[in-house]
Amino acid sequence: MKQFRPIKSAMQIWMMLTALIAASIIFIYLRWGIAGFDLFIQQWPLTNLSITLASTAVTWLLLGALLYFLQAGSINHSNVLTFSGFFLVAWVYLNSLNDHYRYGDYTYYQQAALSLVKNRHLPDTYFYLPLWATLLKPIAALETNTFLLVLWLMNFLSLMVFFILLHLVLQRYGFSARLSALVTTLFLLVNAPLLRTLDYVQVNIHVLNLIFGSLLLYPKRPLLSALLLAIAIHLKTSPAVLVLGFLLEKDWRWLTWLVLTTILIGAITMAANGLMPFADYLHNIRILSASRDAIFHDTSFDSFLSFAGSFLHLGFPVIRILVYAFKVSFAAAAIFVMARCVRNQAFYISTERGAYLFNAIPALFILMTLASPVVWEHHGLFLALSFLLLLKRIELPSEWLWFGFAYFLEFVLPTFDFFPWSYGRLVAPLIVLGLMWKATKTKGTSPFFIAFNEWLTKLPAVGI
Repeated sequence: MKQFRPIKSAMQIWMMLTALIAASIIFIYLRWGIAGFDLFIQQWPLTNLSITLASTAVTWLLLGALLYFLQAGSINHSNVLTFSGFFLVAWVYLNSLNDHYRYGDYTYYQQAALSLVKNRHLPDTYFYLPLWATLLKPIAALETNTFLLVLWLMNFLSLMVFFILLHLVLQRYGFSARLSALVTTLFLLVNAPLLRTLDYVQVNIHVLNLIFGSLLLYPKRPLLSALLLAIAIHLKTSPAVLVLGFLLEKDWRWLTWLVLTTILIGAITMAANGLMPFADYLHNIRILSASRDAIFHDTSFDSFLSFAGSFLHLGFPVIRILVYAFKVSFAAAAIFVMARCVRNQAFYISTERGAYLFNAIPALFILMTLASPVVWEHHGLFLALSFLLLLKRIELPSEWLWFGFAYFLEFVLPTFDFFPWSYGRLVAPLIVLGLMWKATKTKGTSPFFIAFNEWLTKLPAVGI
Protein backbone atom coordinates (compact mmCIF):
# COMPACT_ATOMS: atom_id res chain seq x y z
CA MET A 1 0.00 0.00 0.00
CA LYS A 2 1.13 3.52 -0.70
CA GLN A 3 1.40 5.54 2.45
CA PHE A 4 -1.00 8.38 3.16
CA ARG A 5 1.04 11.59 3.17
CA PRO A 6 -0.78 13.03 6.21
CA ILE A 7 0.03 9.94 8.34
CA LYS A 8 3.33 11.37 9.55
CA SER A 9 1.64 14.61 10.57
CA ALA A 10 -1.17 12.72 12.27
CA MET A 11 1.38 10.70 14.23
CA GLN A 12 3.13 13.89 15.35
CA ILE A 13 -0.19 15.42 16.44
CA TRP A 14 -1.04 12.24 18.38
CA MET A 15 2.32 12.33 20.16
CA MET A 16 1.90 16.02 20.99
CA LEU A 17 -1.60 15.47 22.40
CA THR A 18 -0.40 12.46 24.38
CA ALA A 19 2.38 14.56 25.89
CA LEU A 20 -0.13 17.30 26.81
CA ILE A 21 -2.47 14.78 28.43
CA ALA A 22 0.41 13.30 30.43
CA ALA A 23 1.57 16.78 31.44
CA SER A 24 -1.93 17.72 32.65
CA ILE A 25 -2.10 14.56 34.78
CA ILE A 26 1.30 15.30 36.32
CA PHE A 27 0.37 18.96 36.94
CA ILE A 28 -2.91 18.09 38.67
CA TYR A 29 -1.19 15.52 40.89
CA LEU A 30 1.69 17.84 41.86
CA ARG A 31 -0.63 20.79 42.46
CA TRP A 32 -3.56 19.17 44.31
CA GLY A 33 -2.59 15.53 44.88
CA ILE A 34 -4.90 12.59 44.23
CA ALA A 35 -7.90 14.57 45.48
CA GLY A 36 -7.31 17.09 42.72
CA PHE A 37 -8.59 14.69 40.08
CA ASP A 38 -12.05 14.97 41.61
CA LEU A 39 -12.14 18.55 40.28
CA PHE A 40 -11.48 17.51 36.69
CA ILE A 41 -12.98 14.00 36.40
CA GLN A 42 -16.63 13.07 36.82
CA GLN A 43 -18.16 9.62 37.07
CA TRP A 44 -21.32 9.03 35.08
CA PRO A 45 -24.02 6.87 36.71
CA LEU A 46 -23.84 3.13 36.03
CA THR A 47 -20.20 3.23 34.98
CA ASN A 48 -17.03 2.08 36.72
CA LEU A 49 -14.70 5.09 36.70
CA SER A 50 -11.41 3.17 36.76
CA ILE A 51 -12.51 0.94 33.89
CA THR A 52 -13.87 3.93 31.97
CA LEU A 53 -10.51 5.67 32.24
CA ALA A 54 -8.64 2.45 31.38
CA SER A 55 -10.86 1.88 28.32
CA THR A 56 -10.27 5.42 27.15
CA ALA A 57 -6.52 5.21 27.68
CA VAL A 58 -6.17 1.87 25.89
CA THR A 59 -8.35 3.12 23.00
CA TRP A 60 -6.12 6.18 22.64
CA LEU A 61 -2.93 4.09 22.78
CA LEU A 62 -4.29 1.74 20.12
CA LEU A 63 -4.89 4.76 17.88
CA GLY A 64 -1.23 5.63 18.29
CA ALA A 65 -0.24 2.05 17.49
CA LEU A 66 -2.36 2.13 14.32
CA LEU A 67 -0.77 5.40 13.20
CA TYR A 68 2.67 3.95 13.91
CA PHE A 69 2.00 0.85 11.79
CA LEU A 70 0.67 3.00 8.97
CA GLN A 71 3.67 5.31 9.10
CA ALA A 72 6.12 2.40 9.20
CA GLY A 73 4.48 0.79 6.18
CA SER A 74 3.74 -2.37 8.17
CA ILE A 75 0.18 -2.57 6.80
CA ASN A 76 0.03 -3.89 3.24
CA HIS A 77 -2.32 -5.73 0.91
CA SER A 78 -1.55 -9.11 2.47
CA ASN A 79 -2.36 -8.18 6.06
CA VAL A 80 -4.80 -5.27 5.85
CA LEU A 81 -7.73 -7.49 6.88
CA THR A 82 -5.76 -8.76 9.87
CA PHE A 83 -4.91 -5.27 11.12
CA SER A 84 -8.42 -3.97 10.38
CA GLY A 85 -10.03 -6.84 12.25
CA PHE A 86 -7.67 -6.54 15.21
CA PHE A 87 -8.34 -2.86 15.80
CA LEU A 88 -12.05 -3.17 15.06
CA VAL A 89 -12.50 -5.95 17.63
CA ALA A 90 -10.41 -4.04 20.19
CA TRP A 91 -12.38 -0.82 19.88
CA VAL A 92 -15.78 -2.54 19.83
CA TYR A 93 -15.09 -4.38 23.09
CA LEU A 94 -13.44 -1.40 24.75
CA ASN A 95 -16.63 0.59 24.17
CA SER A 96 -18.89 -2.30 25.15
CA LEU A 97 -17.07 -3.09 28.39
CA ASN A 98 -16.85 0.58 29.29
CA ASP A 99 -20.64 0.62 29.73
CA HIS A 100 -20.68 -2.13 32.36
CA TYR A 101 -21.06 -1.23 36.00
CA ARG A 102 -21.11 -4.67 37.58
CA TYR A 103 -18.74 -7.55 36.91
CA GLY A 104 -18.79 -11.06 38.34
CA ASP A 105 -16.54 -13.96 39.40
CA TYR A 106 -13.48 -11.78 40.08
CA THR A 107 -14.64 -11.57 43.71
CA TYR A 108 -14.38 -15.37 43.93
CA TYR A 109 -10.83 -15.16 42.67
CA GLN A 110 -9.91 -12.48 45.19
CA GLN A 111 -11.48 -14.44 48.05
CA ALA A 112 -9.55 -17.54 47.02
CA ALA A 113 -6.25 -15.63 46.76
CA LEU A 114 -6.83 -14.00 50.16
CA SER A 115 -7.57 -17.42 51.64
CA LEU A 116 -4.19 -18.67 50.43
CA VAL A 117 -2.47 -15.58 51.80
CA LYS A 118 -4.08 -16.21 55.20
CA ASN A 119 -3.51 -19.98 55.02
CA ARG A 120 -7.24 -20.70 55.14
CA HIS A 121 -9.44 -23.11 53.23
CA LEU A 122 -10.45 -22.13 49.71
CA PRO A 123 -14.04 -20.85 49.54
CA ASP A 124 -16.64 -23.28 48.18
CA THR A 125 -17.22 -20.94 45.23
CA TYR A 126 -13.75 -21.66 43.81
CA PHE A 127 -13.65 -24.69 41.46
CA TYR A 128 -10.10 -24.57 40.09
CA LEU A 129 -6.78 -26.04 41.05
CA PRO A 130 -4.95 -23.51 43.25
CA LEU A 131 -2.57 -22.18 40.55
CA TRP A 132 -4.78 -19.23 39.50
CA ALA A 133 -5.37 -18.14 43.10
CA THR A 134 -1.63 -18.55 43.78
CA LEU A 135 -0.75 -16.27 40.85
CA LEU A 136 -3.17 -13.66 42.21
CA LYS A 137 -1.76 -13.70 45.76
CA PRO A 138 0.54 -10.67 45.20
CA ILE A 139 -2.48 -8.48 44.35
CA ALA A 140 -5.04 -10.15 46.62
CA ALA A 141 -4.87 -7.40 49.23
CA LEU A 142 -5.67 -4.64 46.74
CA GLU A 143 -8.90 -2.70 47.09
CA THR A 144 -11.62 -4.66 45.29
CA ASN A 145 -12.07 -2.14 42.49
CA THR A 146 -8.32 -2.03 41.86
CA PHE A 147 -8.18 -5.83 41.84
CA LEU A 148 -10.97 -5.82 39.26
CA LEU A 149 -9.11 -3.29 37.11
CA VAL A 150 -5.95 -5.44 37.05
CA LEU A 151 -7.89 -8.54 36.01
CA TRP A 152 -9.93 -6.51 33.51
CA LEU A 153 -6.75 -5.25 31.82
CA MET A 154 -5.32 -8.79 31.81
CA ASN A 155 -8.48 -10.07 30.14
CA PHE A 156 -8.49 -7.38 27.48
CA LEU A 157 -4.83 -8.01 26.69
CA SER A 158 -5.64 -11.72 26.52
CA LEU A 159 -8.46 -10.97 24.07
CA MET A 160 -5.99 -9.25 21.74
CA VAL A 161 -3.63 -12.21 22.00
CA PHE A 162 -6.58 -14.52 21.34
CA PHE A 163 -7.33 -12.68 18.09
CA ILE A 164 -3.77 -13.29 16.90
CA LEU A 165 -3.61 -16.94 18.02
CA LEU A 166 -7.01 -17.89 16.55
CA HIS A 167 -5.94 -16.18 13.32
CA LEU A 168 -2.74 -18.28 13.26
CA VAL A 169 -4.46 -21.55 14.23
CA LEU A 170 -6.97 -21.18 11.39
CA GLN A 171 -4.07 -20.63 8.99
CA ARG A 172 -2.51 -23.82 10.33
CA TYR A 173 -5.72 -25.58 9.24
CA GLY A 174 -5.49 -24.22 5.70
CA PHE A 175 -7.34 -20.92 5.89
CA SER A 176 -5.62 -18.20 3.89
CA ALA A 177 -4.37 -15.17 5.82
CA ARG A 178 -7.24 -13.07 4.49
CA LEU A 179 -9.97 -15.63 5.14
CA SER A 180 -8.57 -16.35 8.59
CA ALA A 181 -8.59 -12.63 9.43
CA LEU A 182 -12.15 -12.24 8.13
CA VAL A 183 -13.49 -15.29 10.00
CA THR A 184 -11.68 -14.35 13.23
CA THR A 185 -13.03 -10.80 13.11
CA LEU A 186 -16.64 -11.81 12.43
CA PHE A 187 -16.47 -14.57 15.06
CA LEU A 188 -15.29 -12.19 17.78
CA LEU A 189 -17.51 -9.23 16.92
CA VAL A 190 -20.78 -11.04 17.66
CA ASN A 191 -20.06 -13.60 20.35
CA ALA A 192 -22.26 -14.00 23.43
CA PRO A 193 -19.91 -16.45 25.26
CA LEU A 194 -16.98 -14.09 24.73
CA LEU A 195 -18.95 -11.12 26.04
CA ARG A 196 -19.97 -13.11 29.11
CA THR A 197 -16.36 -14.19 29.65
CA LEU A 198 -15.33 -10.54 29.70
CA ASP A 199 -18.33 -9.57 31.86
CA TYR A 200 -17.42 -12.18 34.45
CA VAL A 201 -13.66 -11.47 34.15
CA GLN A 202 -13.35 -15.22 33.64
CA VAL A 203 -10.16 -17.18 32.88
CA ASN A 204 -11.47 -18.77 29.66
CA ILE A 205 -9.47 -16.59 27.26
CA HIS A 206 -6.25 -17.21 29.19
CA VAL A 207 -6.88 -20.96 29.04
CA LEU A 208 -7.68 -20.92 25.31
CA ASN A 209 -4.57 -18.87 24.57
CA LEU A 210 -2.46 -21.47 26.35
CA ILE A 211 -4.16 -24.29 24.42
CA PHE A 212 -3.76 -22.54 21.07
CA GLY A 213 -0.15 -21.74 21.91
CA SER A 214 0.42 -25.42 22.70
CA LEU A 215 -1.08 -26.44 19.35
CA LEU A 216 0.91 -23.89 17.37
CA LEU A 217 4.19 -24.95 18.99
CA TYR A 218 3.58 -28.64 18.32
CA PRO A 219 5.58 -30.60 17.17
CA LYS A 220 8.59 -28.30 16.72
CA ARG A 221 8.80 -27.09 20.35
CA PRO A 222 7.66 -30.08 22.45
CA LEU A 223 8.79 -28.70 25.82
CA LEU A 224 7.05 -25.33 25.40
CA SER A 225 3.97 -26.97 23.88
CA ALA A 226 3.66 -29.36 26.82
CA LEU A 227 4.33 -26.58 29.35
CA LEU A 228 1.56 -24.38 27.98
CA LEU A 229 -0.99 -27.19 28.08
CA ALA A 230 0.13 -28.12 31.60
CA ILE A 231 -0.49 -24.54 32.73
CA ALA A 232 -3.91 -24.58 31.03
CA ILE A 233 -4.80 -27.80 32.91
CA HIS A 234 -3.76 -26.23 36.21
CA LEU A 235 -5.88 -23.16 35.48
CA LYS A 236 -8.97 -25.12 34.43
CA THR A 237 -8.90 -28.90 34.71
CA SER A 238 -11.12 -29.64 31.68
CA PRO A 239 -8.31 -29.14 29.06
CA ALA A 240 -6.89 -32.46 30.30
CA VAL A 241 -9.37 -34.06 27.87
CA LEU A 242 -7.28 -32.68 24.99
CA VAL A 243 -4.33 -34.84 26.01
CA LEU A 244 -6.12 -37.69 24.23
CA GLY A 245 -5.30 -35.98 20.92
CA PHE A 246 -1.62 -35.94 21.81
CA LEU A 247 -1.79 -39.59 22.90
CA LEU A 248 -2.88 -40.50 19.38
CA GLU A 249 0.44 -39.14 18.12
CA LYS A 250 2.35 -41.56 20.37
CA ASP A 251 4.83 -38.76 20.91
CA TRP A 252 6.37 -40.10 24.10
CA ARG A 253 8.83 -37.22 24.32
CA TRP A 254 6.01 -34.67 24.39
CA LEU A 255 3.99 -36.76 26.84
CA THR A 256 7.03 -37.05 29.14
CA TRP A 257 7.41 -33.28 29.11
CA LEU A 258 3.70 -32.89 29.90
CA VAL A 259 3.90 -35.20 32.90
CA LEU A 260 7.05 -33.51 34.21
CA THR A 261 5.77 -29.94 33.74
CA THR A 262 2.38 -30.81 35.25
CA ILE A 263 4.09 -32.30 38.31
CA LEU A 264 6.50 -29.34 38.51
CA ILE A 265 3.69 -26.75 38.45
CA GLY A 266 1.81 -28.76 41.08
CA ALA A 267 4.94 -28.99 43.23
CA ILE A 268 5.56 -25.23 43.00
CA THR A 269 1.94 -24.53 43.92
CA MET A 270 2.14 -27.02 46.78
CA ALA A 271 5.38 -25.50 48.05
CA ALA A 272 3.69 -22.08 48.14
CA ASN A 273 0.44 -23.20 49.79
CA GLY A 274 0.70 -26.75 51.12
CA LEU A 275 -1.67 -29.63 50.42
CA MET A 276 -4.82 -28.01 51.82
CA PRO A 277 -5.85 -26.08 48.65
CA PHE A 278 -5.68 -29.28 46.57
CA ALA A 279 -7.91 -31.05 49.10
CA ASP A 280 -10.26 -28.06 49.01
CA TYR A 281 -10.40 -28.27 45.21
CA LEU A 282 -11.38 -31.95 45.32
CA HIS A 283 -13.99 -31.19 47.99
CA ASN A 284 -15.53 -28.33 45.97
CA ILE A 285 -15.60 -30.37 42.76
CA ARG A 286 -17.25 -33.28 44.53
CA ILE A 287 -19.98 -30.99 45.88
CA LEU A 288 -20.42 -29.38 42.45
CA SER A 289 -20.74 -32.75 40.71
CA ALA A 290 -23.28 -33.99 43.26
CA SER A 291 -25.42 -30.85 43.11
CA ARG A 292 -29.18 -31.43 42.87
CA ASP A 293 -29.99 -27.91 41.73
CA ALA A 294 -30.94 -27.00 38.16
CA ILE A 295 -29.75 -23.57 37.09
CA PHE A 296 -30.97 -22.65 33.62
CA HIS A 297 -27.79 -20.65 32.98
CA ASP A 298 -26.01 -23.99 33.29
CA THR A 299 -26.64 -25.82 30.00
CA SER A 300 -25.09 -29.14 31.03
CA PHE A 301 -26.66 -32.59 30.90
CA ASP A 302 -26.69 -32.45 34.72
CA SER A 303 -28.76 -29.27 34.85
CA PHE A 304 -31.19 -30.24 32.10
CA LEU A 305 -31.90 -33.72 33.44
CA SER A 306 -32.04 -32.53 37.05
CA PHE A 307 -34.90 -30.16 36.32
CA ALA A 308 -36.65 -32.50 33.88
CA GLY A 309 -36.37 -35.37 36.35
CA SER A 310 -37.63 -33.35 39.30
CA PHE A 311 -40.49 -32.00 37.18
CA LEU A 312 -41.44 -35.59 36.32
CA HIS A 313 -41.08 -36.54 40.02
CA LEU A 314 -38.18 -38.91 39.43
CA GLY A 315 -36.01 -39.70 42.43
CA PHE A 316 -32.49 -38.33 42.74
CA PRO A 317 -30.84 -41.76 42.16
CA VAL A 318 -32.81 -42.19 38.93
CA ILE A 319 -31.80 -38.71 37.77
CA ARG A 320 -28.13 -39.44 38.45
CA ILE A 321 -28.37 -42.71 36.49
CA LEU A 322 -29.89 -40.78 33.57
CA VAL A 323 -27.14 -38.15 33.77
CA TYR A 324 -24.39 -40.78 33.70
CA ALA A 325 -26.13 -42.71 30.90
CA PHE A 326 -26.44 -39.58 28.75
CA LYS A 327 -22.85 -38.53 29.43
CA VAL A 328 -21.41 -41.96 28.69
CA SER A 329 -23.41 -42.12 25.45
CA PHE A 330 -22.29 -38.62 24.50
CA ALA A 331 -18.63 -39.36 25.33
CA ALA A 332 -18.75 -42.54 23.25
CA ALA A 333 -20.27 -40.62 20.33
CA ALA A 334 -17.66 -37.84 20.60
CA ILE A 335 -14.78 -40.35 20.66
CA PHE A 336 -16.30 -42.24 17.73
CA VAL A 337 -16.55 -39.03 15.67
CA MET A 338 -13.03 -38.05 16.71
CA ALA A 339 -11.71 -41.42 15.51
CA ARG A 340 -13.42 -41.00 12.13
CA CYS A 341 -12.06 -37.46 11.79
CA VAL A 342 -8.56 -38.76 12.48
CA ARG A 343 -8.86 -41.71 10.10
CA ASN A 344 -10.27 -39.63 7.22
CA GLN A 345 -8.19 -36.50 7.96
CA ALA A 346 -11.39 -34.48 8.01
CA PHE A 347 -9.83 -31.12 8.91
CA TYR A 348 -6.05 -31.40 8.52
CA ILE A 349 -4.46 -33.29 5.65
CA SER A 350 -0.81 -34.08 6.27
CA THR A 351 1.62 -36.98 6.39
CA GLU A 352 3.74 -35.31 9.07
CA ARG A 353 3.48 -35.59 12.85
CA GLY A 354 0.52 -33.64 14.18
CA ALA A 355 -2.13 -34.86 11.73
CA TYR A 356 -3.79 -37.11 14.33
CA LEU A 357 -3.81 -34.31 16.89
CA PHE A 358 -5.19 -31.58 14.65
CA ASN A 359 -7.96 -33.81 13.32
CA ALA A 360 -8.92 -34.98 16.82
CA ILE A 361 -9.02 -31.54 18.47
CA PRO A 362 -12.40 -30.26 17.10
CA ALA A 363 -14.37 -33.21 18.53
CA LEU A 364 -12.32 -33.19 21.74
CA PHE A 365 -13.22 -29.56 22.39
CA ILE A 366 -16.89 -30.59 22.33
CA LEU A 367 -16.18 -33.48 24.69
CA MET A 368 -14.19 -31.19 26.97
CA THR A 369 -17.05 -28.69 27.17
CA LEU A 370 -20.13 -30.89 27.56
CA ALA A 371 -18.53 -33.52 29.83
CA SER A 372 -18.21 -30.92 32.58
CA PRO A 373 -20.70 -31.05 35.50
CA VAL A 374 -21.53 -27.40 34.76
CA VAL A 375 -21.55 -25.63 31.40
CA TRP A 376 -21.97 -21.91 31.91
CA GLU A 377 -22.76 -19.72 28.94
CA HIS A 378 -19.18 -18.43 28.74
CA HIS A 379 -17.85 -21.99 28.28
CA GLY A 380 -19.10 -21.85 24.69
CA LEU A 381 -15.91 -20.00 23.81
CA PHE A 382 -14.06 -23.32 23.99
CA LEU A 383 -16.06 -24.48 20.95
CA ALA A 384 -14.49 -21.90 18.61
CA LEU A 385 -12.49 -24.39 16.54
CA SER A 386 -15.25 -27.01 16.60
CA PHE A 387 -17.54 -24.58 14.79
CA LEU A 388 -15.14 -22.62 12.60
CA LEU A 389 -13.33 -25.63 11.14
CA LEU A 390 -16.63 -26.98 9.84
CA LEU A 391 -16.52 -24.12 7.33
CA LYS A 392 -14.02 -26.30 5.46
CA ARG A 393 -16.40 -29.24 5.14
CA ILE A 394 -20.07 -28.23 4.91
CA GLU A 395 -21.40 -28.13 1.35
CA LEU A 396 -25.12 -28.85 1.08
CA PRO A 397 -27.79 -26.19 1.78
CA SER A 398 -29.24 -28.40 4.53
CA GLU A 399 -25.80 -28.57 6.20
CA TRP A 400 -25.46 -24.80 6.06
CA LEU A 401 -28.90 -24.41 7.63
CA TRP A 402 -28.08 -26.78 10.48
CA PHE A 403 -24.69 -25.13 10.98
CA GLY A 404 -26.22 -21.65 10.95
CA PHE A 405 -28.87 -22.71 13.48
CA ALA A 406 -26.26 -24.23 15.80
CA TYR A 407 -24.01 -21.17 15.45
CA PHE A 408 -26.98 -18.89 16.26
CA LEU A 409 -27.81 -20.88 19.41
CA GLU A 410 -24.22 -20.98 20.64
CA PHE A 411 -22.77 -17.58 19.78
CA VAL A 412 -25.52 -15.15 18.75
CA LEU A 413 -28.53 -15.80 20.99
CA PRO A 414 -28.34 -13.86 24.29
CA THR A 415 -28.39 -15.80 27.53
CA PHE A 416 -31.87 -16.24 29.00
CA ASP A 417 -33.54 -18.62 31.45
CA PHE A 418 -36.65 -20.39 30.14
CA PHE A 419 -36.76 -24.18 30.35
CA PRO A 420 -36.24 -25.97 27.97
CA TRP A 421 -35.75 -23.25 25.34
CA SER A 422 -32.70 -21.74 27.03
CA TYR A 423 -30.75 -24.99 26.60
CA GLY A 424 -29.71 -24.14 23.06
CA ARG A 425 -26.05 -24.25 24.11
CA LEU A 426 -26.54 -27.92 24.99
CA VAL A 427 -28.11 -28.69 21.61
CA ALA A 428 -25.72 -26.65 19.42
CA PRO A 429 -22.53 -28.68 20.07
CA LEU A 430 -24.48 -31.90 19.47
CA ILE A 431 -25.58 -30.57 16.06
CA VAL A 432 -21.96 -29.73 15.26
CA LEU A 433 -20.86 -33.20 16.35
CA GLY A 434 -23.43 -34.64 13.95
CA LEU A 435 -22.15 -32.44 11.12
CA MET A 436 -18.61 -33.60 11.86
CA TRP A 437 -19.73 -37.22 11.61
CA LYS A 438 -21.46 -36.48 8.30
CA ALA A 439 -18.32 -34.75 7.01
CA THR A 440 -16.24 -37.87 7.63
CA LYS A 441 -18.31 -39.76 5.06
CA THR A 442 -16.62 -37.83 2.26
CA LYS A 443 -12.99 -36.90 1.74
CA GLY A 444 -11.53 -33.58 0.76
CA THR A 445 -12.29 -29.95 1.47
CA SER A 446 -15.51 -28.26 0.42
CA PRO A 447 -15.22 -26.86 -3.15
CA PHE A 448 -16.91 -23.67 -1.96
CA PHE A 449 -14.30 -23.22 0.77
CA ILE A 450 -11.46 -23.80 -1.68
CA ALA A 451 -12.90 -21.37 -4.23
CA PHE A 452 -13.65 -18.63 -1.67
CA ASN A 453 -10.26 -19.09 -0.02
CA GLU A 454 -8.48 -18.69 -3.37
CA TRP A 455 -10.70 -15.79 -4.42
CA LEU A 456 -9.84 -13.84 -1.27
CA THR A 457 -6.15 -14.58 -1.75
CA LYS A 458 -6.16 -13.31 -5.33
CA LEU A 459 -8.43 -10.33 -4.64
CA PRO A 460 -6.45 -7.17 -5.47
CA ALA A 461 -6.01 -4.68 -2.67
CA VAL A 462 -7.09 -1.08 -2.86
CA GLY A 463 -3.99 1.03 -2.40
CA ILE A 464 -3.92 3.92 0.01
